[in-house]
Amino acid sequence: MVKIAICGANGKMGHAVAACIKERSDCFIAAGIDAYTECYGDFPIVKTPVELPEKPDVIVDFSNPAVLDNLLEYALINNTALVLATTGYSEEQIVQIHKAAEQVPIFFTFNMSLGINLLVELAKKAASILGGQFDIEIVEKHHNQKIDAPSGTALMLADALNETLEEKCSYVYDRHARRMKRVKNEIGIHSIRGGTIVGEHYVIFAGNDEVITLSHSAASKKVFAVGAVNAAVYLHGKPAGLYDMKQLVQSSEA
Repeated sequence: MVKIAICGANGKMGHAVAACIKERSDCFIAAGIDAYTECYGDFPIVKTPVELPEKPDVIVDFSNPAVLDNLLEYALINNTALVLATTGYSEEQIVQIHKAAEQVPIFFTFNMSLGINLLVELAKKAASILGGQFDIEIVEKHHNQKIDAPSGTALMLADALNETLEEKCSYVYDRHARRMKRVKNEIGIHSIRGGTIVGEHYVIFAGNDEVITLSHSAASKKVFAVGAVNAAVYLHGKPAGLYDMKQLVQSSEA
């Protein structure tokens, strides 16, 4: 049984993760971490990692980038595995994550959905065939409470495409101030915020007289919670290192 602590326990994703864990027999909730400590289950909720009543095997984080320093410090001192599912990390924080993964196991991806990670692989395949002949645009849609833009998933898609293309592209986030034709070596990234959209991502390959669109739409937050809990169970007992969804999928196929 894997002991899991949920960071951001009183947030919407924290509740979704808790509900997902309750349905499983291979893990349980040891505690929660949240600035708002009112309990809603049979586990305690504390404000900071150092207040945890016992050391969990894995901490699943769906909170805020501002919590990262405390989480990494706790993980390094206590040799605790981390599943980092929060978005909006700065480049400096991503460097911190990579460095910490040299000492503890960390599962880090910009999106916990299996479907999104399949979309990444399909987009890379399309780029390897169409690259140089088709313009590439990425559109992402999220609810009106999401703070960061573009989404981490949109950037993950763009980075994956750029790694595949022979000629590297620059990212263009806003065209209203660009009084010029679209140049060849760029990837446009566009954000839409409104209502309660859980998450939609589109990769558009626009060529001469034809357009190919790859897309993924999440109907509920549960898909991300399921992915995060699967990651936590997978990460338990692993050696130090940086893990992602590709390795999780490969382990399931083995």
